[in-house]
Amino acid sequence: MGVQLSKRCALLAVALGVVLAAPAVIAADIGPLPALKYDKAKAELGKRLFFDMRLSGDAGIACSTCHDPANGFSSPTALSKGYPGNGHFRNAPSVINAGHKKVWMHDGRLGTSLNDVTREMITEDYIMNMDMRIMQERLKQDPVYVKMFKDAGYGEPSNGKVRKAIPEYLMSLTSKNVPFDKGTMSAAAKRGMKLFTGKAGCVQCHNGPLFTDQKAHNTGVPENFDVFLDPMNHQAFLAFAMFQGIENYMNLKRDPGYYNVTTDKADMGKFITPSLRELKYTAPYMHNGMVKTLEDVVVFYNNGGGEDSNKSSLLKPLGLSKGERSDLVAFLLSLSGDPLTGAEYVWQEPYPEEYEAIANWQKVRN
Repeated sequence: MGVQLSKRCALLAVALGVVLAAPAVIAADIGPLPALKYDKAKAELGKRLFFDMRLSGDAGIACSTCHDPANGFSSPTALSKGYPGNGHFRNAPSVINAGHKKVWMHDGRLGTSLNDVTREMITEDYIMNMDMRIMQERLKQDPVYVKMFKDAGYGEPSNGKVRKAIPEYLMSLTSKNVPFDKGTMSAAAKRGMKLFTGKAGCVQCHNGPLFTDQKAHNTGVPENFDVFLDPMNHQAFLAFAMFQGIENYMNLKRDPGYYNVTTDKADMGKFITPSLRELKYTAPYMHNGMVKTLEDVVVFYNNGGGEDSNKSSLLKPLGLSKGERSDLVAFLLSLSGDPLTGAEYVWQEPYPEEYEAIANWQKVRN
């Protein structure tokens, strides 16, 4: 019976994983997040930078434009906005608890440090499109930044120090007052946890304090064809694929996912298992925003996932009842804490105008 159940319950996938493998052992691995140490002055500087549109090429987009605090620091739209004049081809994930990760981006292409993630997001042409030399000069022209960099021990503003300050701020974004961590789950959530670690088997992919194995899986999530039908989104996809060296990208009509890292065709359509923390705030779900609610996610994988030539052979219909699905959702919601939307986490002071308007250039004096 246990063997058959293990085969049936295989992998609730990247967004809700469902493989059974020694659940009693793996279950012990899930638990509260360890505290992260960070420098408050550096994090405060990073917070101002995170919400400052002047860090983008035309000062039209900030980190917070896609990582919206009101949406759990994720994108509230299926596909993120991207740089003005562009669309995007993925949903920006939450950066809450990003300081705990070892692998970043949906396709797992960055696995070194948040410093590298920050650099790519600021300089990538379809995201923030900033020349960091220009960014550095903009920061030097702002007296508030000059003081904040000095007070943080960084000296004068520089692009290298920006890549340190923003990660310091991200280290401050950690789940807070989470029912699961505090042991205050509802009865339904407790039943859901038993499903999570038992019958549904989610714990094999969603394990550890982050509830992710940080590995790539193909679970049959359908393509979001707005990526290819909307020219703005498609040009962002093409810019990404060309820069990454993906062959035949002009004719590609799917997100390659982890294939971008390995160039192994078996990895086409695989994506890194996301953390399940803060799901209460971060809809829509999946790398492309194709699933609108947590209830929909559970139903999708209860049905055995989607259709894909590379889909994991472990994915099978789960046979969860309506009540079991409801309990599983209750457990997933218990992994979310207080919204991080107050002044401690969100920069609320106005920014200065970048340049004062010059009424008459003929009368300008140096």
